Amino acid sequence: MASWGCPHEINGICTKINDLNCDPGMKGCVLAGRYFFLSSDDKNERRREKQERSTPENDNEPPA
Repeated sequence: MASWGCPHEINGICTKINDLNCDPGMKGCVLAGRYFFLSSDDKNERRREKQERSTPENDNEPPA
């Protein structure tokens, strides 16, 4: 099993986001919107928005 360590997390505190408790995927986190989180659907909202923007709107129309 592989592990990953965030360079902004020191002793459970996020030095990037106002020294709050580290919560991977929280607003402002470098992981937010880039990865899917099983622990919280709120953290996946930004990722879904990005996917909706990248999906063509005319998927249901046949090619001309």
